[in-house]
Amino acid sequence: MKTVRLTEASRDRALEKLIGRDPSGYNEYEKTVRDIIEDVRNAGDEAILRYTEKFDGVKMTAAALRVTEEELKEAYAQLDPALIEVMRKAAANIRAFHEKQIKQSWITTREDGVILGQKITPVASSGCYVPGGRAVYPSSVLMNIVPAKTAGVPRIIMATPPGRDGRAAAGTLVAADIAGADEIYKVGGAQAIAAMAYGTETIPRVDMITGPGNIFVALAKKACFGVTGIDSVAGPSEILVIADETADPRYVAADLLSQAEHDPMASAILLTTDENLAENVSKEIEEFLTVLERRDIIRQSLDNYGYIFIGDTMQDLVDAANVIASEHLEILTRDPWQVMTGIRNAGAIFLGNYSSEPLGDYFAGPNHILPTNGTARFFSPLGVDTFVKRTSIISYSKDALEKVHEDIETFARAEGLTAHANSIRVRFE
Repeated sequence: MKTVRLTEASRDRALEKLIGRDPSGYNEYEKTVRDIIEDVRNAGDEAILRYTEKFDGVKMTAAALRVTEEELKEAYAQLDPALIEVMRKAAANIRAFHEKQIKQSWITTREDGVILGQKITPVASSGCYVPGGRAVYPSSVLMNIVPAKTAGVPRIIMATPPGRDGRAAAGTLVAADIAGADEIYKVGGAQAIAAMAYGTETIPRVDMITGPGNIFVALAKKACFGVTGIDSVAGPSEILVIADETADPRYVAADLLSQAEHDPMASAILLTTDENLAENVSKEIEEFLTVLERRDIIRQSLDNYGYIFIGDTMQDLVDAANVIASEHLEILTRDPWQVMTGIRNAGAIFLGNYSSEPLGDYFAGPNHILPTNGTARFFSPLGVDTFVKRTSIISYSKDALEKVHEDIETFARAEGLTAHANSIRVRFE
């Protein structure tokens, strides 16, 4: 990790490098993704099967794309019952948290005959994409499907790549069943996104697509936005830790590495006011790297996107954190709650020594699908709101409209929209 003094210039240089990881910038892959989408749109299942053989190395039939009850039973049999029980506990925590996000429709009335309101309606269908291969994350299955189920989405499907044996990962299938998926399909990559966006003979079209994936999946979601809704175009994982002299350097080092192991493009940043802590964290990182299994990935991540910034004041650290707008933000200070009041931009905030980031990844309940690449400045975590629509309700009586019709006509004529004005005027001829 690079240790530098925190200045506006050093912060901005790091930020420019971090933003350069944005999947939207990988233009060289966009034509490939567009071609796959168009092929699936035109050829349907035939294209899906062709790409499955090409990219996943397995020849399948359309009838085999959908996971059967027998495959689900086999998946349960393959997993340790203790892990299945942990998944159930995690799902219950996620469900309880997201139930707090549910909004109700509302109506307000006035004595003059005006009725206004808002109708909350879940989307009719949603599709969850789950990576396969080396990246098998049952926790992401729960984080995508449980909020959709909690929102009341009537039809929830999941797409995940098959292995070379034509089967999906057992943990992924069990998590989907626990979360409440209605249908599961064995298809991966950009072709899975295209299938859920446009529909094929076997895979239904959905109204909202969520879930992580590689660069091809991310670009496919971006390309299909507008045909269907998406959660976001997610970038590599990020963690930022604000720590003072009271922080345990071993905890800080462990937490930084917890995200660096995801991907060589993941970022891990420490903001501190204490030079001794910075030095000790660096030592602890080197010690951990002698025993951690994914040390090669971690080293690449830290060499490219790892920073320790030493600032003069806690306010300097808070200001930098708000500019960086990290996906995950840990605050390990004497009074973390006080520091938290100054934070405006973060995907999720973890407070205190016993709230390390993996707690949020797996078990606490808040969603771990979070805005990345600085988009926490204007995006929120995935949640119930991702899967619902707000519809406005307007009703005026004749008396209520009569009181304001001239105002509306004046406004419409000022914009040159005389048909708008006429729509109101004819009611009072």
